[in-house]
Amino acid sequence: MYDRILVPTDGSESAEAAMEHAIGLAETVGAELAVLHVIDTRRYDTSIESAVEPLEREGERYLDRLLRTAEGTAVPAITADVVVGRPARAILAYAADHDVDLVVMGTRGAGGLARRLLGSVTAYVVTHADVPVHVVPSVDADGADTDTDGTRDGADAR
Repeated sequence: MYDRILVPTDGSESAEAAMEHAIGLAETVGAELAVLHVIDTRRYDTSIESAVEPLEREGERYLDRLLRTAEGTAVPAITADVVVGRPARAILAYAADHDVDLVVMGTRGAGGLARRLLGSVTAYVVTHADVPVHVVPSVDADGADTDTDGTRDGADAR
């Protein structure tokens, strides 16, 4: 069914929740995992190598955190990459270039109504991907949906 699953990360709790789901799927179907961090060219001047180096190190820390999540699991193989580009487009290009069968990614939200909507990167990937995209909300210890800022889904409705 799936041979290679991609998990993009921005360092958020949502990405960590997505990784946990991806590990479970990969173990079940015997798929390899790829984890990816994209240095956003819209937010940073990536034309200067000295400006990119600290961003690459930060991305590698995000990837290392996800790779530690997979330690001791039955996932056959895991690759990790940091690339430079526009996140949604870079995720789609990576998926196409690396024979990805499924993208598993987290949600994002700023609060209120926006919290119930997909983040712009996730929404773009969902609507433009040539492969299935599994979207995973972050979840806190007691099972409530939370956003990257740690607030619970619906907390402002109380």
